[in-house]
Amino acid sequence: MIRRVLAPQIDFSALRRELDLPERFPPQAQAEADKAAAAGPPATLTDLTGLPFVTIDPPTSMDLDQAMYLERAGRGYRVHYAISDVASHVEPGGALDVESWARGETIYLPDGRVPLYPPVLSEGAASLLPDQVRAAVVWTIELDADGAMTGVRVERATVRSRAKLNYPSVQADVGRGSVAEPIALLPELGRLLIERGLDRGAINLPIPAQEVEPATDGAGWRLVLQGPEPVEDFNAQISLLTGMAAARLMLDGKVGLLRTMPPPLPAALVNLRKAAASLHIPWPDGASPGRVIAAVDAGKPRGAAFLDHAAELMRGAGYTAFDGAVPDQPEQAAVAAPYAHVTAPLRRLADRYATEVCLALHAGTPVPDWARAALPKLPEAMARSGHRAGAANHGAIDLTEAVLLENRVGEQFEAAVLDIEPGGHDRPTRAVVAIDDPAVQAKCEGDRFELGSRVPVVLTVADPRQRRVLFERA
Repeated sequence: MIRRVLAPQIDFSALRRELDLPERFPPQAQAEADKAAAAGPPATLTDLTGLPFVTIDPPTSMDLDQAMYLERAGRGYRVHYAISDVASHVEPGGALDVESWARGETIYLPDGRVPLYPPVLSEGAASLLPDQVRAAVVWTIELDADGAMTGVRVERATVRSRAKLNYPSVQADVGRGSVAEPIALLPELGRLLIERGLDRGAINLPIPAQEVEPATDGAGWRLVLQGPEPVEDFNAQISLLTGMAAARLMLDGKVGLLRTMPPPLPAALVNLRKAAASLHIPWPDGASPGRVIAAVDAGKPRGAAFLDHAAELMRGAGYTAFDGAVPDQPEQAAVAAPYAHVTAPLRRLADRYATEVCLALHAGTPVPDWARAALPKLPEAMARSGHRAGAANHGAIDLTEAVLLENRVGEQFEAAVLDIEPGGHDRPTRAVVAIDDPAVQAKCEGDRFELGSRVPVVLTVADPRQRRVLFERA
């Protein structure tokens, strides 16, 4: 289900200035990218261009990090997963490397993105575009019939994607039973891996895309609420599988960079149950949070509000670097296993370094000095870029929601109470509430709030200049 709400023309330039987002790459960094793009893949790589890789991404994506080919291996499965070899295009210590550290990750805004690397690489020579020979890091992961990992190989190679597939078309192919041969096993394997994750306590949070897009008639913008296609979840399982394989390599080698997160606090689980009640989300007796979340329709406003609230379970996520001794807490609680980021190097700085560690450990060679020296610096760098990316996303949505509601001040809505912030001597009690139309969450002042209840509220503020929406208890 897709929910679209039209909005007037919106200018995001103030948000870009506020976050000090760069408009272009420094000349020397751009020159290095141009030179690397013209050079092409190294001639010494293993040739895996004979494998029929394909990519699966949103229809308009051009920064294609990943390509896959799935095949049967006896009663089990063999996953071939090619990841863009960004390190082959970036000189350690060069101007492009320095700029990538300043950016940290690609930042997405409704009027365009701020890429981690220049488009000549991220949408060109380093992107796994179809019918192009590209440098890649290829993971080959063996699984038994139950989806358990039995073997891993990782190597540098050249690959050639056969097709640029997209989620809607692949989902339609799944419905027709005519999925492209290189990924024909994806629905079967994806479901198997999802079930294995739920059994071990994983939480797959299918946060719906609440995106601001240009209106089809060109007059303004619209807010789009869209739950992920099932095939997106299947595709994500291959990335999670690879991240778990990478984490195991690094833990065995006692050096690396993990994506870690502590278990949810008991209070967060209690609040989530109450939020489920207010949003009429079923929570069967004995069901784990992961299984409740897996049953939610992310494309519906109340389902989206519940999933957004469920993100509270994910607090404390970060990067943990280690060298010589494994971390005391190596797990990522949402994955319910140790996990590492290695599958999105075009969009995330950390992946380039974690991948280099894995390549060295698998080959039994020393980790390159430039990668090893960077490990302890990466958690802070990624936290900084993650904060800025989050601020950009929330700022864009907050601005759009304020515009959508600007002419509805004074109107009454029914809202679900998701959280309560007790008042003090200088401020009133506030709740976080969610309304259905448009699908907006915002603060609400007043009293007589009960977590998990539904209450009438009046919109008192919708200010696009401040990107602020506020309700009051009716």
